[in-house]
Amino acid sequence: MPTPRRTLLKGLLLAYAAGQLPAALATPAESQALATFMTLSAWLTGRNWLDPAQGRPLFEALSEQSGDFPLRCQALWLEVQNRHLDPATVQQQLTDENSPLAALPRQIAQAWWQGVVGQGAQARCLAYEQALNAQVVADVLVPPSYAYGAYGSWSAPIEA
Repeated sequence: MPTPRRTLLKGLLLAYAAGQLPAALATPAESQALATFMTLSAWLTGRNWLDPAQGRPLFEALSEQSGDFPLRCQALWLEVQNRHLDPATVQQQLTDENSPLAALPRQIAQAWWQGVVGQGAQARCLAYEQALNAQVVADVLVPPSYAYGAYGSWSAPIEA
């Protein structure tokens, strides 16, 4: 005979699962496009997990820059899966083939590794210490957000 505690736990679990079902069934296209971007990004960067809170602004900025960005992400991910492409060589392979998707891996990698979307005057910095290039060395280096001394102190010779 089930205990009242076990019955309560089962009821709570069932209520939670039922609450999640409508969201899972009604996944909007934007959520699917973001999920594809995150999967493609993880594959390109060689990471098992990327922070969705960082991924959403990168995705939105890349989409603003190019309206067909979500469709190109989906096309590239399908090509990766169908052709069993290697993340280490995909950029060169697409460039050699003159693929219309050739710029995409570089754009995505730049967004994640440098935290920058766009070039020149249109460049937008969306991540700094959260960018992957800073995370790789975070155990040793901290990206400075200010000078550690008076102006010019970094150029003074260090006395031994």
